[in-house]
Amino acid sequence: MLALAWPLILSNLTMTLISATDVILLGRLGARELAASALGLNLNMALTIFSLGLVYAAAPMMASEIGRKFNSVRDVRRTFRQSLWAIVTIVIPMWALLWHTEGLMLAFGQEPELAKGAGQFIRGYQWSMLPFLVFQAMRSFLAALERPGWVLVVSVAGIALNALISWALIFGKLGLPALGLFGAGLGTSIVWTLIMMALGLVIMRERRFRRYRLFGRFWRPDWMRYRAVWRLGLPIAITLGFEAGVFAAAVWLMGLINADSVAAHTIALQIASMTFMVPMGLAQAATIRVGIGYGRKDTAAIHRSGWMAFILGVGFMALMALTLLLFPGTLIGIFIDRDLAENARVIELATSFLLVAAAFQIADGAQVVGAGMLRGLHDTRVPMAFALFGYWVIGIGIGGGLAFGGGMQGVGIWIGLASGLAVVSVLMLVRWRARARLGLLPQI
Repeated sequence: MLALAWPLILSNLTMTLISATDVILLGRLGARELAASALGLNLNMALTIFSLGLVYAAAPMMASEIGRKFNSVRDVRRTFRQSLWAIVTIVIPMWALLWHTEGLMLAFGQEPELAKGAGQFIRGYQWSMLPFLVFQAMRSFLAALERPGWVLVVSVAGIALNALISWALIFGKLGLPALGLFGAGLGTSIVWTLIMMALGLVIMRERRFRRYRLFGRFWRPDWMRYRAVWRLGLPIAITLGFEAGVFAAAVWLMGLINADSVAAHTIALQIASMTFMVPMGLAQAATIRVGIGYGRKDTAAIHRSGWMAFILGVGFMALMALTLLLFPGTLIGIFIDRDLAENARVIELATSFLLVAAAFQIADGAQVVGAGMLRGLHDTRVPMAFALFGYWVIGIGIGGGLAFGGGMQGVGIWIGLASGLAVVSVLMLVRWRARARLGLLPQI
């Protein structure tokens, strides 16, 4: 489990650091610029993560095909190609929606100045969606082969590249114009395009991967496999959309309070997102290892793989909860200048949010690993219902009630998020434990 998970975990962290680089740079530009970019970024991420569900379907499908071994090269190639078709299908309407970010923000009641800044940022950032999703499809292929090391190498290179390009485009360095918010978004789009091309080149040239001929005759339709990707992937997409959507809704609710709350929420969420990358990597490894066991009809391997990922993920998040409780100021100082008097309120709010984030670290780890375990069994529809209930009924219901009805403002929203994650984690674990009784195991 660790041999497969650690490169996935580190590549997850590097991808988060690419986003964190923009947050750090925009934090130096100003708190309002940071708040505006956060509004746009959360809309983009909600749509991207929804689309990512289609890509995630490819991982358990390819893992099961490799586990069965019969015709595995051909079947893996079919699944990969149709996941790319699915990506192209969904990205075009997402781009059209993101082009109107400013109008959407105004419709959600955001300040006109923040809405305008969000629109400027997204006009540059939205083009990163296609290369990001194609990169994730290639990542799923390498993970299914249990060879994720190249993903880490390429992702690490992307951090330095994004820092350089975004810095130059935001502040007008290296002879480039100072494009501010638009420059931050454009820099990330350029970097993800280069990262995608680099990993694609590795897959075409490396001997172990070349035999799959993943990109050969890409234009040929395979409607049966295309439908299979959508059938398994759409519930995953909706599940991820519910989760990403509730965090995007939290940002919009913060925007109804004030700009300082949005900026503080962005910092606290960025810190929590970095810790989340570890159980997310373990969840991805669990999907692959459980999926291989599913293809081999090996129930013992399914049991070992699932529980090992769960124990590692929850254990790590317990340590992170302690870290957030002990060192909130140090972590916040990475993203915003603590010596500036104008940032005092943002820092105060971010500290209070991190105290709540510490409480839901364990639940967050449990729900993401639980979802990954169930995906390995090709079980995606019931977890989708869990996400709808936990995030939108419990999370938003409690969060909105405490924030506006109870007068707790931003802290109330974070308590709601924690409550929703806790409910989803319990439901995922109960379903995993009942997998044999529910008929989720392969028939031997």
